[in-house]
Amino acid sequence: MTTVSATDLPLAALRRSRSLRLGWLVAVLALLVGACILSVSFGTRDVALADILAGVRGQSDTIAQAVVAVRVPRTVLAVLAGAALGLAGAVLQGVTRNPLADPGILGINSGAAMAIVIGMAWFGIQSLSAYLWTAVLGAGIAAVAVYAIASLGRGGATPLKLALAGAATTIAATSFTVAIILPRNDIAGGVRSWQIGGVGGASFDAILPVLPLLIAGLALALLSARSLNLLALGDDAAAGLGAQVVWARAAAALGAVLLCGATTAICGPIGFVGLVVPHLCRLLVGVDHRWLLPFSALTGAILLIAADVLGRLIARPSEMDVGIVTAFLGAPVFIWIVRKRRVRDL
Repeated sequence: MTTVSATDLPLAALRRSRSLRLGWLVAVLALLVGACILSVSFGTRDVALADILAGVRGQSDTIAQAVVAVRVPRTVLAVLAGAALGLAGAVLQGVTRNPLADPGILGINSGAAMAIVIGMAWFGIQSLSAYLWTAVLGAGIAAVAVYAIASLGRGGATPLKLALAGAATTIAATSFTVAIILPRNDIAGGVRSWQIGGVGGASFDAILPVLPLLIAGLALALLSARSLNLLALGDDAAAGLGAQVVWARAAAALGAVLLCGATTAICGPIGFVGLVVPHLCRLLVGVDHRWLLPFSALTGAILLIAADVLGRLIARPSEMDVGIVTAFLGAPVFIWIVRKRRVRDL
């Protein structure tokens, strides 16, 4: 009978864990491909496989093929936005060590949205590039403000104080945004529709300018994986292991801000994706951010595509914006997390 020494056990466990994670990676990639096919196939009008292939090749000889040509950039945008929000949520939860951290809950999305509305109403911005940088600026200011408010008083920026500061910032920014919009009938219609959050009407011409910011945010977030693992041990332990705590937290947060700002500029504020996805991914691959961050991006893309398809199917012949669907999906998860962790544990 063969025996396994004590030194072989950790290695065997590591191999099993890696095999399990690779298995989940294959499953998630397969789900992503399936979700993309569903997104192109189903909606207010169902499309056959032959029309899908023709539409992907750029043909638009029939109505079904033209529908596919419209849905392809919409699906691409859903993939990019979902991946950005899922990844940003995982980063923010790691930076703040807060299970409730989410771009929407921490006020980052509402800050970006408010900045865009101010730019439209008071400065007359119209180009997508202006929207992008304005949204990033607003998201950054909101993130800094929330952290500064939460840092006041005894104990510093605890998870509970961050959640409360984020909720207060979200309410204030949303109220101020509404106050700006109400007397401006010239922009009210478009802004109100955009505020709900959605991926309808996407085009590759609108997606291309967003890619540099998304790529920069993605790179910063993924490169922060090791630092986030160290920060999870506590600031003192992370510093003892060689991490530059302030710079590590700032770099990771900057990546999340870029992802959130770019996504909000083109899609509007979409909530709860960054909250739900990281918790689901922790059940699959654990807490190691080197695995958690890529999985959060892939799973976020799947969730947003699924929410978009569901919104098209349940509201036929019209459609429900993806921001409404994610709110219905995310609110119960938010309540579950609060009940599980309890307020005193935050």
